[in-house]
Amino acid sequence: MEPRPRSFYILAAFFGLYVLFLYGPTITIGILSFQGPGGGLTFPMRGTSLNWFRELFETQAVGDIWGSFRRSFALGLMVMATTVIVSVMGGLAFRKRFIGSGVLFYLAITALVIPSILVSLGVGLVFTQAGLPIHWATSGFGAQLTWTLPFGLLVMFAVFNRFNPAYEEAARDQGASAWQVVRHVVLPIIAPSLMGVALFGFTLSYDEFARTLLTSGSYNTLPLEIYGMTTNVTTPVIFALGTLTTAFSFVVIGAFLLSVWVMNRRRARHGSDAGKGV
Repeated sequence: MEPRPRSFYILAAFFGLYVLFLYGPTITIGILSFQGPGGGLTFPMRGTSLNWFRELFETQAVGDIWGSFRRSFALGLMVMATTVIVSVMGGLAFRKRFIGSGVLFYLAITALVIPSILVSLGVGLVFTQAGLPIHWATSGFGAQLTWTLPFGLLVMFAVFNRFNPAYEEAARDQGASAWQVVRHVVLPIIAPSLMGVALFGFTLSYDEFARTLLTSGSYNTLPLEIYGMTTNVTTPVIFALGTLTTAFSFVVIGAFLLSVWVMNRRRARHGSDAGKGV
């Protein structure tokens, strides 16, 4: 076996440092969350226990942890559903050029480069000037869509750019209506990509801080609640909360990946059955 070039070891060391920088803080928080009842916010650890996880399920005097979690979860579902629906509609619409399509495209993508805090401030001001109440389910919902929709649209544009229209033509030749073509042909084919868009929508919303900061109103979402806890919580209970929310995020990602795997297996099985039938 030929010796590896020096550049390989340099890149490997750089990648190792990157992974350590990326996951090191999360791992550290996870370790500190298992401290004993007398534990603090720094090393060395003072015993090990599940005490701080138990405290999360008791009445908290420092904030509304589970209420903020429910709000973030509900908001994430709302943003996810809207992102998927609008992204699919946008992807279908942009398959053909129309007047103003270029302007609409760049307007949608521009939201990615505008500082998030400015978006939050602008949405909050619009609602205030319009006499509308600032609430996580209205202004917060709209502010987060400016973050998730561009990602969803970019994914759908790429998907439909590779989509073979012969499948649709074959369905129309068999007498299918436009809606039947979309429902029975287009959507099943792009379903794995839709799961990706849904994952983008939910996770970006669930973790969003800056665009929700000035648009959530009187009720915090979970990221805002955690930020508020950093100013008045001096026990590892905040680390336990961070560990649980991180675990929840991985569970959500795993569920979406499992769904995509099941879809691909089912499609491969149907394709194999169809081939045997032929």
